[in-house]
Amino acid sequence: MPAHAKGGDRASRPRGDSTSAGTVSSDEPGIAEPTEVSRPTTSYFSLPQSQSSEEPTTEQKSPVEAAKGATSGKELLRRLSLVNPEGADTLDVDPRTAHPALRLSGNIISATFCMPFELTHGGEGEWGLSTRHGTSALFDSFAYLSSEKSPWNHTLVGWTGEIHNKPKQSSTSILQTDGSSTTTIPSAQGPGTTNRSSAPYPVNGAHQQPHDSHPEHLTLSRADRNRLEKALAHHPHGKTLPVWLPDAKGDTDDEFVFKDQSRWRRYAEHELYTLFHYRQNGPDDGRAEKASWNDYMQMNQAFADRILQAYQPGDIVWIHDYHLMMLPSMLRQRIPHIFIGFFLHIPFPSSEYMRCLPRRKEVLTGALGATMIGFQSYSFSRHFNSCCKRILGFESSSAGVDAYGAHVAVDVFPIGIDVAAVQNAAFRDPIIEQNMKALKQLYAGKKIIVGRDRLDTVRGVSQKLMAFEIFLDRYPEWRDKVVLIQVTSPTSVMEDKVDGAHKVELKISNLVSRINGQFGSLSHSPVQHYPQYLSSQEYFALLRIADVGLITSVRDGMNTTSLEYIICQKNHFGPLILSEFSGTAASLGNAMHINPWDLGGVADALKEALEMPESEKKHDHEKLYNYVTTHTVASWANNFLKRLLTNLTSFTQNDLTPALDRNRMIQQYHAAKKRLFMFDYDGTLTPIVKDPNAAIPSDKVLRTLKALAADERNNVWIISGRDASFLEEWMGHISELGLSAEHGCFMRRPGSENWENLAASMDMGWQKDVMDVFSYYTERTQGSWIERKRVALTWHYRQADPDFGAFQARECRKALEDNVMKNWDVEVMSGKANLEVRPQFVNKGFIASRLINEYGYASSDPPEFVLCLGDDQTDEDMFRALLQTDLPKEHVFACTVGASSKRTLAAWHLLEPSDVIASISALNKQENL
Repeated sequence: MPAHAKGGDRASRPRGDSTSAGTVSSDEPGIAEPTEVSRPTTSYFSLPQSQSSEEPTTEQKSPVEAAKGATSGKELLRRLSLVNPEGADTLDVDPRTAHPALRLSGNIISATFCMPFELTHGGEGEWGLSTRHGTSALFDSFAYLSSEKSPWNHTLVGWTGEIHNKPKQSSTSILQTDGSSTTTIPSAQGPGTTNRSSAPYPVNGAHQQPHDSHPEHLTLSRADRNRLEKALAHHPHGKTLPVWLPDAKGDTDDEFVFKDQSRWRRYAEHELYTLFHYRQNGPDDGRAEKASWNDYMQMNQAFADRILQAYQPGDIVWIHDYHLMMLPSMLRQRIPHIFIGFFLHIPFPSSEYMRCLPRRKEVLTGALGATMIGFQSYSFSRHFNSCCKRILGFESSSAGVDAYGAHVAVDVFPIGIDVAAVQNAAFRDPIIEQNMKALKQLYAGKKIIVGRDRLDTVRGVSQKLMAFEIFLDRYPEWRDKVVLIQVTSPTSVMEDKVDGAHKVELKISNLVSRINGQFGSLSHSPVQHYPQYLSSQEYFALLRIADVGLITSVRDGMNTTSLEYIICQKNHFGPLILSEFSGTAASLGNAMHINPWDLGGVADALKEALEMPESEKKHDHEKLYNYVTTHTVASWANNFLKRLLTNLTSFTQNDLTPALDRNRMIQQYHAAKKRLFMFDYDGTLTPIVKDPNAAIPSDKVLRTLKALAADERNNVWIISGRDASFLEEWMGHISELGLSAEHGCFMRRPGSENWENLAASMDMGWQKDVMDVFSYYTERTQGSWIERKRVALTWHYRQADPDFGAFQARECRKALEDNVMKNWDVEVMSGKANLEVRPQFVNKGFIASRLINEYGYASSDPPEFVLCLGDDQTDEDMFRALLQTDLPKEHVFACTVGASSKRTLAAWHLLEPSDVIASISALNKQENL
């Protein structure tokens, strides 16, 4: 997984001791064993030390207790936000004890695109493991979950990445090595060696030793793979299960052949990464996109297979980032009740951009297989909810999305860093002190502005340099007193490697030359540009001596460089200038937020930062430092898991509507001699569609209804909001079927061709007032229209903008209540993207009660089997009417269509119309046996 996913990346350093790769394990030769680093104790469950987990007080409730009784998603979020205020003393609680209803195993399986190691394979079969650059915060979270600080047993599942040929010894930096190591796992024929080389881009600009990239053709035997898997399973940083993605098998089934290893990145990094950062690729014939999409699906399926090999009931699967967006739904299809968390580390675009993605629906539905989805900032989560509403048509709110019969929670979890490890690396290494002294001497008398970015098109390095050029031009008094040190490391994004890196590099080079040529001299160059990786000693020395940190990303997820800069400025208090388009901006309120596209504004911010009084710098830094040190990567992981389990437990403890017991229904159906069926139409027998006129019954629906109504013991009614002409046109030919139109205003009995108007005696003068209100809002709501029935009037806004349509519906309803309902005996019903006004005394509940009485209830000969099906609020009147009778509960099957979590008076639920038809068909089949 590329480092861009986590924002800025620092020089790669091993987790644990930053100055040493550790000792060689006695159990597994050649595997580095890190030195233990103290981390702040971060409790998984937050409870005061004076109380036990079984006895929460009123002041300090557990998340589960706080969630009880919440009537809406917003209320649930509000209650959860009050649990465990900052600063409360905490203790660790076994998650299995805290959530007994979930029957947790205590295991977490994390899935990330690339494992934390870059692999090399030698000709003799030996493996080399070196630290993968970037994604440091994510990898630190894996280290935490695998440590004794965490109450979980952790397993990491990741792709091997492109496997390289064994490299030769490379040259070292001009300062010191960065502490990253290459661990060699020996083959059976020879011993292992450890190569402590520096980063692959030497700071002194010396040519790197030859290093073969991943070969075009690599063959690995089963013995080779088993050797690596054994080493990774017992690695000191935690258990890792590699995902192998070969192109084909070799001469024997035991051999894997690897050819185009980068193909597995192609769709995610060419299509998703580009679009999610608000850029678009040029048009083409789509063949390359289709091929890369197939690879993307195959790769996600390989992850699903690997995870299921290790999965046990009660495990939590935590999936990370955009490379694996199809994985949640793939796992959900194979294990329906699996616990899945998904976290997206990069931005999520607005619906206007997401609609440009050809596979937009597939990507969204893939992620919706998760139990909970997390984002870096609120704006990203808001965009996701909006896309689910506008593209998929699902109901969504700030609390989550209702999709496929389940509620998918959506929340915000800004990622942190391993503060203790950064402090240890930045302040306890004597080499860093030497580097700081050398840098201060080199730039004596000058203020130092530091920038650290990847060579991606979204990092805003060009904007940074152009803004600095304006600063020097606008404020000449600073020309000889300031230097910008810009470090630019190579991109790891395939798309930028192919198309963007050379263009960006050329533009940056030209800008640096232009600035130094115009404002520099023989003794001073205002811009020092280093296109390379830095060792950790150089990197942290640079952050500690900087006077200003400058980050100008034009679109970013979570920029961890900004967090590390704050830690390193503990005694210096240098201001941080941060792009408002970075995912970190919302968390770092005391940073100086800038718009990277406003170059003049950035130039002014530079002047303000350089001239800021010490007291103000100290005040802002204390706020920033307090945030970073209390919101660590460990607390991020714990908060995500805690909220995931709280959501699971809340829904477990609520009165969820069980799925219709088909066997029980069939058994009672056969035992009954008199049966009554009452079915809604839209959303029950047929799916909801944008154009109501297109919701015509399928041949299967008609045949199923006709077969059911043909039995003389069955009384089958369609009770719909549709007008009589629609029901007559599409179902009137089934003479045995009873029809009720306009929510009960009209009835056509079985065997009859005449319609009875139950509202015939009512004054219809109210219709003119309603039409005036509906017309007013129709003119002002694009995509809305009025459906005029014989009695009821309906205003539809299903084709309008979802948010604007819902807003206009609220305003319209208020106008109707103020101007119509006060003068007429009518009611306003809110349906699915519509408002309907109808007489108050007639509704579906009235019709249901009438039918029950007519079919024997009033004469003490009630039906022995009642099946009532509906999907929206108007159908609750039927369920309420059934509850008001004293019919035996085992004879009544009131069933709502939709999610099991929705609030309903029904005793059962079915997910969608296809399940309804399948259940009715099951009755017909059993009858014919």
